[in-house]
Amino acid sequence: MALYKNNTEFFQVRRGILGFFYKFLDQIKNCFRSCGRGGKFSLFTNRGLLFCVFLLAVLCLISLAAFGLGMHFHVSNKWYLQAIATLSGSFILVDEHTTASILWAVGKLEPNMLPWREMRKDIIAHDVPDRPTKKLRRQRFFPCEVAFKDSVDLLSEPKDFLNFNHFSLGYMETEKKASHIDAHEPRFGGHQTLEEREQSFFAVNQTVHCGFVGFPSTGFDLKEEDRKYMSACRVVVSSCIFGSSDFLRRPTSRLMSEYSKKNVCFVMFVDEETLSTLSKEGNAPDDGGFVGLWKLIVVKNLPYTDMRKTGKVPKFLSHRLFPSSRYSIWLDSKLRLATDPMLIIDHFLWQTGSEYAISNHYTRHCVWDEVLQSNRLNKYNHTAIDEQFSFYQSDGLTKFDPSDPNTPLPSYVPEGSFIVRAHTPMSNLFSCLWFNEVDRYTSRDQLSFAFTFLKLKRMNPDKPFHLNMFKDCERRSLVKLFHHREPYVPPPPKIS
Repeated sequence: MALYKNNTEFFQVRRGILGFFYKFLDQIKNCFRSCGRGGKFSLFTNRGLLFCVFLLAVLCLISLAAFGLGMHFHVSNKWYLQAIATLSGSFILVDEHTTASILWAVGKLEPNMLPWREMRKDIIAHDVPDRPTKKLRRQRFFPCEVAFKDSVDLLSEPKDFLNFNHFSLGYMETEKKASHIDAHEPRFGGHQTLEEREQSFFAVNQTVHCGFVGFPSTGFDLKEEDRKYMSACRVVVSSCIFGSSDFLRRPTSRLMSEYSKKNVCFVMFVDEETLSTLSKEGNAPDDGGFVGLWKLIVVKNLPYTDMRKTGKVPKFLSHRLFPSSRYSIWLDSKLRLATDPMLIIDHFLWQTGSEYAISNHYTRHCVWDEVLQSNRLNKYNHTAIDEQFSFYQSDGLTKFDPSDPNTPLPSYVPEGSFIVRAHTPMSNLFSCLWFNEVDRYTSRDQLSFAFTFLKLKRMNPDKPFHLNMFKDCERRSLVKLFHHREPYVPPPPKIS
């Protein structure tokens, strides 16, 4: 036992480890006291110097040990939590190697039973993140030059241009009740039988199903003043937005000629929900119903719950909505028109002698590929698509063969967002037939385009349908492309 005096008090200190600890503290004090005597290194003995070096080395070792402990905890924090959970009676799901380590740590597993090598792999797997896979770059498509005429003033409609094929086409407005339709409710597209469907493909004087079937109305109701406005249109540019599915994209006014601004009807069909949304976004129509060049026409009593099918009404049936029109241009709501419509009609119809113009798809040309892509991206119910495709194959649809010189079209899959047409009897019949396929089957009109065209051509060998399928890059030069509006997803309900 030894006595040390400190602050007038005596402490008893045991010799041994505790005594060495107090002596170690005194040496530290002497070391720093010697260093702080204004450079009097004569008092700093060799023994004190060696002790200070030793002290610094000890501090470095402590720092390294603390750093290593932190790294180990970073790697094995899951094991640490499992140990706590095991001891506290709770349960945390971990892998088998971590569980083995915990059992060994708490004495439940012998050391020779611990899979150290596998555990080391587990440590590496947790410590080193997986290298991110390289994201495939999306293929880009660009517009190409289109040789439009310099001015609308230079245009003139070819003489007798609309005289392609002469036959009278009427449209069914009511259906006679029969046993096969007694149980059915009225439908906008009617209840066309397979026999009526087959007969409708002949380009002869006849009355066909072409929407707007039923009395009272089965859908797509318009105000009388809007009908009056539409009946006076001779050249039409139309589009639609239903269910607030898109933004209002106005045609580029500075690129439209004064002639087109005065003589072309720019009509945007909307429902009441869309009108309300557009008004909130600063696109409220003026007293005449106009927002820029667009004349907004409100549609009530939508004929389909599927907004995609409802959009096919103005897309395919412009000759019915605008009964006095001679030409029409359809563009999807994701497009902004950036070319004068009269220049478009001249280039794709008048100069090519065509009564219908649509671009090919930018990547796919065979319906088989379109079916696979539609199912892969879940564009529609798979069973409905497969049934439609199976029926078309049984009715003569063949694969697209680009090497066949007799292939009537450069592609069997269209890019249907932009259509130019003359309202001739054959063009109107094709539009009705295409709409009937969409009404009967799915809204994926790319699936029914080739079938409708090839069957119409096959059943009327002496009455050609003059369809101009132009390049997709030309379509891109006519418009500016955007993405559709992202659908609104409401936030999840709060759980109290």
